[in-house]
Amino acid sequence: MLVERYRPILYLQYLLLFVDLFMNSFIELLRFENVILLVLLVIQDVCILFAAIVVFLLFFNTFIFQAGLVNILVNKFKVPITVIFVYFALCVGLHVWYMTSRWDDPDAYIWDNDGLRALFIIQRTAAVLYYYFYKRTCLKLGDPRFYQDSDWIKKEFEKRR
Repeated sequence: MLVERYRPILYLQYLLLFVDLFMNSFIELLRFENVILLVLLVIQDVCILFAAIVVFLLFFNTFIFQAGLVNILVNKFKVPITVIFVYFALCVGLHVWYMTSRWDDPDAYIWDNDGLRALFIIQRTAAVLYYYFYKRTCLKLGDPRFYQDSDWIKKEFEKRR
């Protein structure tokens, strides 16, 4: 029953990951006009924010959170949470720099800037980490143990006391 309820949320999370992957892969090919490119980059950033919101909503629905054991969730998922927000910051930084570099001349070659190239490489590397940790977090949060009282929660609570 719980698995069936979680499936649409998992599909939504996969859709958000796919949109981000598509944007990262093909945004350079879709650079007809600055306004269109700007809208696509904003859509990508909004999808990353929605992905983070969905993860936090899943956190709030867990038995662990409702029992007041938030520190267990934070300790268990601190790396994915950090990766999500670092990736979002890198995306916004790259998008702002990218758009300001090409706004006046959409056909200009802007990749001779070493800083922009470095940020691009760092952002794409962080994207791989983001995809891995986000997907892993999605699948972990689908575990029914998070949504009901169980022995491992009691053991975790006893360790933290």
